[in-house]
Amino acid sequence: MRLPVIVAPFTRRLGRELLFCLAGLPSILVNPVALFIVAVDLTWLLASGARGNPSPAEVAIACVCVGLLLVLLVSTTTARRLGSMQRMLATRLLGVRVGAPPPMRRRPGGWAWFGPGPRDGVGWRVMAYQLAKLPVGLIELYAVFFWIGGLVNLSYPLLWGAFRNHPPGARLSPVPVFTPFGLFGEGTFRVSTLAGTFAAAAAGAAMLLAAPWVTRAVTSADAWLVRSLLGPGRLAQRVHDLELSRALAVDDSAALLRRLERDLHDGAQIRLATLAMNLGMAREKLGDSGEVRDAAAVRELVDAALRGAKDALGELRSLARGIHPPALDNGLADALASLAADSAILVELEVGIPVRPTPAIETIAYFCAAELLANAAKHSFANKIAIRVSGARDVLLLSVVDDGTGGADPARGTGLSGLAQRVAVVDGGLTIASPPGGPTKITVELPLRA
Repeated sequence: MRLPVIVAPFTRRLGRELLFCLAGLPSILVNPVALFIVAVDLTWLLASGARGNPSPAEVAIACVCVGLLLVLLVSTTTARRLGSMQRMLATRLLGVRVGAPPPMRRRPGGWAWFGPGPRDGVGWRVMAYQLAKLPVGLIELYAVFFWIGGLVNLSYPLLWGAFRNHPPGARLSPVPVFTPFGLFGEGTFRVSTLAGTFAAAAAGAAMLLAAPWVTRAVTSADAWLVRSLLGPGRLAQRVHDLELSRALAVDDSAALLRRLERDLHDGAQIRLATLAMNLGMAREKLGDSGEVRDAAAVRELVDAALRGAKDALGELRSLARGIHPPALDNGLADALASLAADSAILVELEVGIPVRPTPAIETIAYFCAAELLANAAKHSFANKIAIRVSGARDVLLLSVVDDGTGGADPARGTGLSGLAQRVAVVDGGLTIASPPGGPTKITVELPLRA
């Protein structure tokens, strides 16, 4: 039986987290607080010759210098490059994928020659991240101390004989043992005997066991800062999502028009053309005079035209249902009930919607349910399907669960990727849980109003 506390120090992810703590330490120097301290010291050295304390004027000069330096970092591409480096470290070492912020928009003249200018919000968010990075970076350094101090303390019993081989009668000072509580000098205990080194080893073992969780906590906090400050921002992300939804809507409408054109051209149009041809041939058989020479042939042509007209009407009705099913006129519950009744697999239906969705949402939910039922019938080998629809907080949840073989994958071309695109048009989501062996649960989340 493996204990998580014991196994945690030996995972590959933990090594990347520790490397992230070490790699982020140099970036602490590019920090408004650190820059202010350096500016105050330099101003103090140059103006007072390191005599006395810095005067208020020297502190004011340091503030102005730091402000100008920050404006310079933001106005050029330096701040953006620093943020890009931090995102790269978070992606490669922590697995945190953060989208890049929108590119800078260059305007003719002014700052456009060498950078985005002092009004670049992305650059100022990078500076805010650097400011918040100072306490987080110090805690990351504290996490590194857990590892180094734990290893050193754990080695005390092994190194005691090598460094304490003094002549008899000699008195040596006790050896300090640094622990997290005695990092700053207070609370550090000392050992002067071999037996005491085992207490140091116990403290080292405790530090090594706690080190993974301290590292995980501080890197999680840093990852949250990266997502919050170095990403595209809420407004920019929302604009990107809306642009993507608009593109999906345009593509979906174009695909629907192409499908309708193809169905009309390959189906109803050909049947109507055949109908016209049969009627024309029947008219020729009838002739201009009142005498019918071949009544049997005319009757056969009229029968063929009648069958073609019925088939064309059936295909046109099918196309109309594909655009807007008539069952939806009575609501989504009745439409899903008709789907369940026509299913070749036993369907258990449960619908509880306090407020009726808009027609567009009902149509999307209906077609999603129809596609998922068809997929289950074709691929899942299921014996039972459960459809549950509920609404809460302006959200419509449609879940389809089957007891089949599982393994549903959008990459296989089962129509799931198309459903995801159709749902994304109205800012919805599609969640797939289909482990090998089943069961398969697919949840569609839609807004009640589009």
